[in-house]
Order: sequence, then C-alpha cells, then structure tokens
Amino acid sequence: MMRTLKVRPEVAAVAALLVVAGCAATEVAQKQPAVATVKIVAKRFDFTPEQISLKKGVPVDLELTTEDRLHGFNVPALGLHAQIVPGQATHVRFTPDKAGRYVMACDIFCGEGHEGMDGTIVVTE
Repeated sequence: MMRTLKVRPEVAAVAALLVVAGCAATEVAQKQPAVATVKIVAKRFDFTPEQISLKKGVPVDLELTTEDRLHGFNVPALGLHAQIVPGQATHVRFTPDKAGRYVMACDIFCGEGHEGMDGTIVVTE
C-alpha cells in the first residue's frame, strides 16, 4: 500500500525559497576572488620583502611577523595600520582599490636606524 504525503502550500513555498537562497549563496561564494596571503617579516631595521606587488581588486591577507621586538606597520595612503608583536602573526586583510606605489613604514621606534625602516607596496591594475 502506497501512502501519499500532503505538504501545505506555505511549507512548500518556504522550502523552495531556501533552495533558491542556498543556490544564490553558493554562486556568490564561487565568484569571490581567492584571498592571497603575503608574508612580511619585520626586523631591525627592515621589512622582508622590501617590496610587495598586489593587484587592484584582489583581496589580500598581509601576514606580519617579527622575532626581535615590537614594530609598527603603517601605510597611511591605504589606511592600513597594525602593531607587529614578537612571536605572533598579525593579519591585515584588505582589498586594494587604487593602483599606485605606497610607502609602508615602521611607526614604533625600534632603535637607531628606525627612520630607514620602510618598504613599498605596488598595486597594479
């Protein structure tokens, strides 16, 4: 004997909306560009690498580390600022929205030679 399952119209409508929303969310997630990770090491008195190249519109995770002492990371033209604490990774996530060359600098005094601790972020189209 076969039984027929009856579903109320409002339950069917909600189920259909959930399926459509799930498909739309999956499609949006697939269209998001992957986040690139760039590792930057700060030490007296430089950043390694000294220059990093990024693409406009591509999300990036700058992973900042240091082993020697507290340093700063400051890129005023891109609105980026962070403290780099010895022994732990500091993550700065952003999506460059304008092409150009931008100075990154340590903004926490780290000794004689601090004023020369800088580098460049190059954002291309």
